[in-house]
Amino acid sequence: MRINNRRKKRISVKMFIEEFGEKFSEHIKTRLMELDVRTLLTRSDKYNVLDIKHVEHIKHKIVDSLKECEKEYVYGQLVVVEGDLYFSKDCVENDEIIKSYVVDEIYNTLSDKDMICEEGKNLKVINDTNIDYVVDNMLKACPQVSKEYISIIKGMISRAENK
Repeated sequence: MRINNRRKKRISVKMFIEEFGEKFSEHIKTRLMELDVRTLLTRSDKYNVLDIKHVEHIKHKIVDSLKECEKEYVYGQLVVVEGDLYFSKDCVENDEIIKSYVVDEIYNTLSDKDMICEEGKNLKVINDTNIDYVVDNMLKACPQVSKEYISIIKGMISRAENK
């Protein structure tokens, strides 16, 4: 049975590249794959709009409206329009999720040239000239995965290899 990835709410970066990356350069694919171990992409109602989150859904202490709470960071939003990759400063935010500082930093540094507006979102293009900046800054902000997570993944891989 073939699963339609467009209906999945959570996908890996590898699945994202398989689904949308036909027009992406090899350099963009390679750099995006550096995010694969640490991040997971989530989407709501739009199949081509994906928020970037940590795979372990780590909660951080945040002071929100003068009260302290714990929220998960979102590290950016990738949008694919007609095969081209874009970055949006608009990410999902709610009682459990808050935008990381790095999102505005990346967005504000990207060039306004080739910017588009799609369904009320201003999107800036990610290409070979800026992908290094985008990925490097996400990696600086997004924590490494824990030893426990690595152990779980290794266990899953070894069980899959033994089948």
